[in-house]
Formats: sequence, structure tokens, C-alpha cells
Amino acid sequence: MPFEPGRSGNPSGGRPGSRHRQQLNGEFIAALLRDFRHGGPKAIERVRQTQPAAYLKILALLCPREHKVEHNNLIKELTDEQLEAAIEYIEAALAAKAGDQAKVIEGMVEPTALHAPELEPQRKRPNRLLAHADSAVGPKERGPRKRVPSPAST
Repeated sequence: MPFEPGRSGNPSGGRPGSRHRQQLNGEFIAALLRDFRHGGPKAIERVRQTQPAAYLKILALLCPREHKVEHNNLIKELTDEQLEAAIEYIEAALAAKAGDQAKVIEGMVEPTALHAPELEPQRKRPNRLLAHADSAVGPKERGPRKRVPSPAST
């Protein structure tokens, strides 16, 4: 049964004064917005420069105190029957999707012989670093180390 135009579903109407309260709230918010547009940015800048502690407190009050995050694993909460039904549904959806997208090409496959590419033997380049290193074959016999005086110690 639809309501008559201009009438709510509550026969006794809304709470007394609710329309006036809504009007007051709307007018107050509108006046606050007009005032903020007039001098709000300047006031915020003045507070930031002269009272940084109050400025930071206002910023902190704008942030939510707690952000409650609850992790729930819906898969673990399912019964075995619900899991099996979900698996069947997913398999049917995948099969239907694959059936819609699959293209069948009819024809005969003729075997062909592929020629293997001839590989040229790779030349092994000598490693110049190891050719000049002492440890290429084994340690070199060295005599006692000569100490070279540093220029700072003389």
C-alpha cells in the first residue's frame, strides 16, 4: 500500500520539533561555511604560526583514534557441503567460460622434418684476468715482503 503524497508511514508523524532542528542545523552549517570561506584559511594560518601546539591538537582530533581491523577467514567458516557446492559452481563457471572462448580448428596435421641448426664450435676465449693472476696454477714462491714506507710516515 503506497503512502499518499506528503504523508509518511508513521501516522503520528515525526518527533515534535524535528523539522525545526533540521532547519537550525542546516542554517548553522551554512553560516559556518560562509564564515570559513571569508576568514577561515587566514585563521588557520595564524593559529599554525602563533600556536603550533593547538594546531597539532586540532589535526590529531581530526584523525580517528582507533582503526579496528578484524580478520576473518570466510573459507574456514564454511561447512564441507558449502565448500563442495562452491567448488562445483566455480568449476561449472570455468567450464562455461572456456566453452565460450574455445575455438575449434579442423584440419589435418602433416608431419614435417625439422632440420637441426648446425652449431659452430665455440672458441674458448682465454680469461686475461686469470692468465695474469698468481693463483692461476698455484701460488708463486715469493721472498720476504719488502716494506715500502708511506709518504706520511717519513
